[in-house]
Amino acid sequence: MKDQYDFSNAKRGKFFRPDARLNLPVYLDDDVRDYLASRAKSKGVEINDIVNDLLRKDIELIEGVK
Repeated sequence: MKDQYDFSNAKRGKFFRPDARLNLPVYLDDDVRDYLASRAKSKGVEINDIVNDLLRKDIELIEGVK
């Protein structure tokens, strides 16, 4: 590593994109992932569709209690 770096020609925010979306990884336990994968396979859909459906139902339940 250098002692000093020259940033005199640098441009602040050159790569900033205000409309960029950050998709966070979600790590499932093995047993949960296996169960959801088998359910997704039996329905012929992707595992993320199953997870999103379950989370939407949970959100509805939470909002219904409020």
